[in-house]
Amino acid sequence: MRVISGTAKGRPLKAVPGMGTRPTTDKVKEAIFSMIGPYFDGGRVLDLFAGTGGLSIEALSRGWNMPCLPTWIRRRLTPSATICRLRG
Repeated sequence: MRVISGTAKGRPLKAVPGMGTRPTTDKVKEAIFSMIGPYFDGGRVLDLFAGTGGLSIEALSRGWNMPCLPTWIRRRLTPSATICRLRG
């Protein structure tokens, strides 16, 4: 898993231990952001199903302002966000 585009392009993302999450593939992330990207310039991101945080970190990397995540998810994302040098 990695960040596809933006300021953190190519940086790896840490997976959550165990088999409880299925990370969004690079191909799917690219498709999502190529569809919605032209309609947004910054803004907030709501990611309620952030198992690995890949979508939120991708949005931050592409210039969106702040992810909106439940607190229990934020604690798990710290390693990946630190690796990517992103803060939201």
